[in-house]
Amino acid sequence: MKLTVIMPVFNEYQTIEEIVSRVIAVGLADEIIIVDDGSTDGTRELLRELDQKYPEVKLILHDRNQGKGAAVRSGIAEASSEYLIIQDADLEYDPRDYHAILKPMQEGLAEVVYGSRFLGAPRRTTMFWHMIANKMLTLMTNILYNSILSDMETGYKLFKREIITSIPLRAKRFNFEPEITAKLLKRKIRIYEVPITFNPREYSEGKKIGLKDAFEAVWTLLKYRFVD
Repeated sequence: MKLTVIMPVFNEYQTIEEIVSRVIAVGLADEIIIVDDGSTDGTRELLRELDQKYPEVKLILHDRNQGKGAAVRSGIAEASSEYLIIQDADLEYDPRDYHAILKPMQEGLAEVVYGSRFLGAPRRTTMFWHMIANKMLTLMTNILYNSILSDMETGYKLFKREIITSIPLRAKRFNFEPEITAKLLKRKIRIYEVPITFNPREYSEGKKIGLKDAFEAVWTLLKYRFVD
């Protein structure tokens, strides 16, 4: 299975080298497309070094910060493998879970696989209200789209390339997660969930998603229920 890892990055100097080395160590990525979304903390300079160090790495540079969704869309446009997975750069998600995420795809059970933080795998016990917000957005998704997802907002999403490139995407920020989920479910595309480990970082450690993004997710879910 040919696998492209799409990694959106914005001001992740402290973690970017470690997450790239973890992805490389798993040994499943044929290419790692890193999209630097206008970093200003030295991340961009470090990425140029990693681009030279690892042949798997392909670097895309945005001239200004546009948001996670815009970075993911840039990565999708450049991906060449049969399968695409999104990997955040903040060490919250463990690339060793790639094996479990790929398994339903390899067995022909799914066209899209979500790594769920709420299916019983090990996780750090923090960020209670963030978890509540995630569960409420997932419940809203299930009501609107008649699904039984446990984690709509997960950052680990694996797609067949032909699926993700066939769907028009407009999200620029964190509303990528509800937009792609809504459009997959409206198209009756099979989503399979597997448990993943999760090590959430606190806002004091650089977490970026906030309350504004939760309201934007609600609007996105409502909007795409009725339009495409």
